[in-house]
Amino acid sequence: MIEDCGRRGDNMADRRQLYVEMRAQDLDSIRLSTYRTACKLRFVQKKCNLHLVDIWNVIEAFRENGLNTMDLNAELAMARLEVVLSTLFYQLNKRMPTTHQISVEQSVSLLLNFLLAAYNPEGHGKISVFVVKMALASICGGKILDKLRYIFSQISDSAGIMVHSQFDQFLREVLKLPMAVFEGPSFGYTEQAARACFTQQKKVSLNTFLDTLMLDPPPQCLVWLPLMHRLANVENVFHPVECSYCHTESMMGFRYRCQQCHNYQLCQDCFWRGHASGSHSNQHQMKEYTSWKSPAKKLSHVLSKSLSCASSREPLHPMFPDMPEKPLNLAHVV
Repeated sequence: MIEDCGRRGDNMADRRQLYVEMRAQDLDSIRLSTYRTACKLRFVQKKCNLHLVDIWNVIEAFRENGLNTMDLNAELAMARLEVVLSTLFYQLNKRMPTTHQISVEQSVSLLLNFLLAAYNPEGHGKISVFVVKMALASICGGKILDKLRYIFSQISDSAGIMVHSQFDQFLREVLKLPMAVFEGPSFGYTEQAARACFTQQKKVSLNTFLDTLMLDPPPQCLVWLPLMHRLANVENVFHPVECSYCHTESMMGFRYRCQQCHNYQLCQDCFWRGHASGSHSNQHQMKEYTSWKSPAKKLSHVLSKSLSCASSREPLHPMFPDMPEKPLNLAHVV
């Protein structure tokens, strides 16, 4: 009993530590709820070292602990969930060079506490298999298409058609992640959210599911999910340009250019926090850039475009075959 109380105290301390560190990032000053939510969940992902784990590592940990054969509604005790998370991070350390080893114990404790805050605030000590699969698949690292394929495999029938009630349950659970970082008012679950994504009468195959969730913009309730991946992709992108507000001489991450003011550019921190100077207003339309092209490169691109007949540009969104694909067959994954 005393040991349980001590452990519960440690859990509360770890949970507080995560939220205290997140508040120290001043993410609440980001005025757009989509960016604010994506930044907070990206912070949690990195703090728990989940950004180093992709969906295939997650599937492997599920198989190793027998979750792949369990009923989705079955409940996992905290001790069992802890073993699953430990498997995930011990396997990660095996893949990492010795100079980059992570603290398994700390990663497990932080992630377990975040999941408890999101899915078990009453402290009854159990989380369903479905919740564990959906939560980890949503906030692990890796490619968003792989993650969405796995999620679809869990909410579709044997014919590869989505079960609407399962999708509704997925939304109900995945939207507890924004709520756990205090973004419930913007991204809390509503019954209308599921209907807004797909009509109940429509047969939704894997292709339709991927097309819908990869739209630009995606369904409003899930707009933070692809943004979290875009954030990860641009974190180390360098723009050799001066910010027109804070005058930092180089930008990292996203870059924003005003469509009305001549050569007015903002770094992501200034744009997210609504900063403006001179004649520029934060009501002006801004274009978001994820990379930097020098004027010389732009000119050569324009010239090559005007000289070539056929375009070699890839489509903005992934193209899928006309024939519907089957859901992922995970039987042979080791």
